[in-house]
Amino acid sequence: MRALPASVLAVCGLIASACGGTGSGGAAAGQAAPATTAAQASPSSATAKQAPPEAKPLDGKVIVIDPGHNGANYRHPAEINRKVNVLTKWKECDTTGTATNSGYSEAAFTWDVSKRMTKILESRGATVKLTRTSNNGVGPCITERAAIGNKAKADAAISVHADGSDNVNHRGFHVILPKKINGPVDKVVGASSKLGIAVRDAYRKGTGIPYSNYIGKNALDYRSDIGGLNLSTVPKVLFESGNMRNPGEAAKFQDPKFRQKIALALANGLQHYLEA
Repeated sequence: MRALPASVLAVCGLIASACGGTGSGGAAAGQAAPATTAAQASPSSATAKQAPPEAKPLDGKVIVIDPGHNGANYRHPAEINRKVNVLTKWKECDTTGTATNSGYSEAAFTWDVSKRMTKILESRGATVKLTRTSNNGVGPCITERAAIGNKAKADAAISVHADGSDNVNHRGFHVILPKKINGPVDKVVGASSKLGIAVRDAYRKGTGIPYSNYIGKNALDYRSDIGGLNLSTVPKVLFESGNMRNPGEAAKFQDPKFRQKIALALANGLQHYLEA
């Protein structure tokens, strides 16, 4: 999540249907069938009805996924550096994000993981909305990202990030959760905490990445300075997937197969929360 200077960064568900076969009317071969109604001729076709679609676990749920940063942010420093009010302070509209030492950007990572999550969650019946539509744009501002979740009346929202501590011994993931600030988020602080714990547990189980050894307690970090959380009126957390500057975690994040693991684990955490 830590920003690098701009100069450095140059259905899956199956639908079951029961179709009754058309009957012969019971007439013997060579004999004329008696004049009967279609129902009399084929009782099975009269009584068999198409089965309703099989229910999916997230039917009716709305989830907003916020892929952190954007791929072209570094080209527009004036735009992303302008200050916006997040209620407890004024902060930059957005930042460039971090990157691995080999140059794989946080923006590209969060976009890829978020697209994978979308496919998984939609296959489970959820309606998913993303806060950005590509990785070659700018922003949106953190205030707009919060507004997208609010407007959607999301049942849950998650902002996907990865950290960038320069200390290579720093490793592990953590979840940033909102605190009460006498603002719009206050009503969902409790629900957001439950969401964060569900996502934390699923991520640890699904990826094997340990809790952060340098931020938070048991991978939970409560903060009052995160605009996307402060302005949220729906349950929301900001998820730091690990340290992109740690060689071991950086290698995992650059592996598409592992990013699929990350997406599945986060989707499972969201589902666990929504089903609780």
